[in-house]
Amino acid sequence: MAQSNAAPTLRSFESPTSFPAHVPVLIAGGGPVGLTLAALLARHGIQSLVVEADSGYCAGSRAICISRRSQEILDWAGVGEALAAKALPWTGGRSYWRGTEVLHFQMPHEPSQRFAPMVNIQQYLVEQFVHEALAAAPELATVAWGSRVAGLRQRADGAEVEIETATGRHTVQTDYVVACDGGRSTVREQLGLQLQGTQYEGRYVIVDIVQKTQPPVERLAWFDPPSNPGSTLLMHRQPDDVWRIDYQIRDDEDPAEAVKPENVLPRVQAHLAMIGETAPWEPLWISVYNAKCLSLPDYRHGRVFFAGDAAHLVPIFGVRGLNSGLDDAGNLAWKLAAVLQGRAPDALLDSYSPERLHATRENLAFGAKSTEFMAPPNFAFRLMREAALRLAVTDEKVRSLVNPRQSSAIDYRDSPLNLAQQGGWSSALAAPGAPAPEALLLGPHGSFHLTQCFGKDLLCLVFGDAALPQALRSLPAQGVAVLDIPAEADSLGQARQRYGLPDNAAQGLVLVRPDGYVLGRWRGLDPAPLLVALEALGWTA
Repeated sequence: MAQSNAAPTLRSFESPTSFPAHVPVLIAGGGPVGLTLAALLARHGIQSLVVEADSGYCAGSRAICISRRSQEILDWAGVGEALAAKALPWTGGRSYWRGTEVLHFQMPHEPSQRFAPMVNIQQYLVEQFVHEALAAAPELATVAWGSRVAGLRQRADGAEVEIETATGRHTVQTDYVVACDGGRSTVREQLGLQLQGTQYEGRYVIVDIVQKTQPPVERLAWFDPPSNPGSTLLMHRQPDDVWRIDYQIRDDEDPAEAVKPENVLPRVQAHLAMIGETAPWEPLWISVYNAKCLSLPDYRHGRVFFAGDAAHLVPIFGVRGLNSGLDDAGNLAWKLAAVLQGRAPDALLDSYSPERLHATRENLAFGAKSTEFMAPPNFAFRLMREAALRLAVTDEKVRSLVNPRQSSAIDYRDSPLNLAQQGGWSSALAAPGAPAPEALLLGPHGSFHLTQCFGKDLLCLVFGDAALPQALRSLPAQGVAVLDIPAEADSLGQARQRYGLPDNAAQGLVLVRPDGYVLGRWRGLDPAPLLVALEALGWTA
């Protein structure tokens, strides 16, 4: 396949010649989810070993859309600056039926937000950035490239893992295994587990091309475009002058034939000509995809946890695949760290599966709806889609049916970790189980975003202008950070409004998890109910 200066330089890395006898966490799979989990564990001071079958980063753009929530998680992993410098932010998109625009959507965004609603960046760049961040803590994270998990035996206190490399087999003892080894998970196979759900027949060819172009960065979709009649086509601009193009192939087309350059390039050229992109271009990568709504029924099996595509396969429509995997890593990292460091009982880890299964069910529900619209599975769905698209040309009320429903943070409203809250809150936005809202605050060195304080410790937000009780000032000794937010620090009123305090005089405590979710909230500054809640959680210093 033709290459250009914009094509990725896919480096190969050598596997280590020796392996530790024991490591607290062994991560199977060195894609973006596994690498991010290793980086988050390192931030908590937990050592991990990542075992990756490939010898380097992935080929092709693969997952390209990174949500605001995922940008926050990647920032905790140490790649916030690299991501911001390279990725292309976007806030909306357009959909066309044949040659007519039927939708122009905008995702919620405001100038005080720390991150864009979505950014585009190739998966191999995300892997590179996280891997490079891991180099800052070599004593805490090792990546064994060109290695694979060849055997796994669980014990009551951990697992014994056989690792196969080019130089032979190695045995590593570990406290916990996290399978991040993708849709064809070796760990899942070794445990005799199978994904359950629906696999759709409709197939898409995925193409990366390089072309000098400067249109706005938007999510673009065409239904039955004149360039490719009967198809659905998506386009995203990416860094380094790369376009990502996805187009649906006919049911009677052979996928093996459909990805041959002689069949792909004319279709791409026809579409570029239709939209007026006349600059020279070259193909970089071609693949084929079909949508799947699949999940394991449980993400914990003894000392083994599943995350990312090893746990669930979500359709690309709505960009929930990688984003849900990064959320898996954010959810699991702090819990593993707390248990391994003796600050919480092993029972804390039991909350991982119900929380992330709830998220998967929501993602699959939205993903299925999007898939049935983007690639109708039968005549009835095709008929309904065409009716919606025809009406959307003139009827604004119908256009919401064409909305791709982009990924957003999931509310853990039924989490077993949620703590009871006292009454008197003016907003349900920050109820226990909700993603902790962003707010722009004023500190001694200038303004900062509240989410910059998440990602490491349990965090107690203190809203009030009175002196802090001694019990609150002593919370850091119990592994709980404290952030005092007097009225003058919340000059825009965002924090008080979003966390449910009615005015500047109101006082309250909000306990936030390390992964940026609200655990509980209490009116007033009396720390007694918060301390009782920590005891119920089993949290110790």
